[in-house]
Amino acid sequence: MAGSFARERDPLTLPGASFERTYQSADPQRAKTILMADAISEYKKWKAQGENLRGEAKQAMESRFRELLAEAVSIAEEYRADFGAQLKPPPTVTAFRYKASRKAKVKKARKEPTVKAVEPSRSEPKPQKPNPKTARLQKRLATAKKKLEDAKTAGEPTRPLEDRIYEIEDALRLAGQSA
Repeated sequence: MAGSFARERDPLTLPGASFERTYQSADPQRAKTILMADAISEYKKWKAQGENLRGEAKQAMESRFRELLAEAVSIAEEYRADFGAQLKPPPTVTAFRYKASRKAKVKKARKEPTVKAVEPSRSEPKPQKPNPKTARLQKRLATAKKKLEDAKTAGEPTRPLEDRIYEIEDALRLAGQSA
């Protein structure tokens, strides 16, 4: 072999263009190196184009998803306003939650109640809501007492449960003093 020919793509041409430069090299190893470098650069270009296309596709899918969700929310709100019930998603959708819009809700016209004589106001105080901490402790106490009864019937040791009940009752007493 007097010399070998290597083909190199012109980097200024578009991918897939048929224009190639041909040159002669005296060293076949150099021609092979140029072809491998060319293949690597082609691969890097292809990969960069793929990443750009992937990013564009990702953005397009995300925006389309948001558009569809916005449309689903508007349909669900309209359905609720017109029919007074929530739409149920298909079984494949495990959850579909949205914040209700701040628009004024359209209420159905009600019959006007008959006018009653105004009763004199009583000086009875309105019952106050129980303290959430106290309510939580009372619920824990009831659960612990139930577990204690179950343990007694099963013949299991009850000392830890009795200690827990004592602690909960003590916490209830302290919560009652602070209120």
